[in-house]
Amino acid sequence: MMYEEIYKALVEARLEEIYEPQDYLVFFCLGNREAQGGDGTSIAGNSTATNTPKAKSRNSRRFMIYVHSKGMVVDDEYVILGSANINQRSLDGARDTEIAMGAYQPHHTWASKQSSPHGQEYAYDYLHLIVQIYGYRKSLWAEHIGDLEECFERPESLECMRRVRSLSELNWKQYAAEEVTEIKGHLLKYPVEVDREGNVNPLPGCETFPDVGGKIVGGPGKYLSVLQERGDNLTI
Repeated sequence: MMYEEIYKALVEARLEEIYEPQDYLVFFCLGNREAQGGDGTSIAGNSTATNTPKAKSRNSRRFMIYVHSKGMVVDDEYVILGSANINQRSLDGARDTEIAMGAYQPHHTWASKQSSPHGQEYAYDYLHLIVQIYGYRKSLWAEHIGDLEECFERPESLECMRRVRSLSELNWKQYAAEEVTEIKGHLLKYPVEVDREGNVNPLPGCETFPDVGGKIVGGPGKYLSVLQERGDNLTI
């Protein structure tokens, strides 16, 4: 899979002892957890059904966040937003009924700046007002991570990659814990283990999503099993 391909590339470059696949590719999900207020306020619902996903989520006070809109920010230079999936079918314009917009600022590109699109000529406090794609990305990070750190200025850096991954792992632990506590950020690292060779496994003791169920790593469906029995090449 993708992580294995990254590992192969690291081996070819003789860098497998220095870097690992998750230094280049990480998957996240969004969730929220709110501690009960001191006034004893609770969420209304059927208290008799205690073993349903709804009741479990209510009692644990954690909820997965589902975002229907699609978006991508590339190098703090280009942004695409909309309901359209980011693939050929949805963005073709003559197939699915979808909408999306793409935007960039001609004076704030890597080519025009010969460096990071947000440059260095503006006071830091006003950068997000002038360089709007950079500002939009920073705003999203502040919302989902719950903080802004200096390394976030260079999202392509190894320091930033590892820091965001570390914060998201802490958020997941807080989200999955038995104790109900308020989560500062919404960004959760997708709960899988990826070893240095790119092998993917569920976290120990966390094979399914809390409360709602569903295998985290997944498995072959009926149609896929038929193809495998038939001997079709399913290499990705």
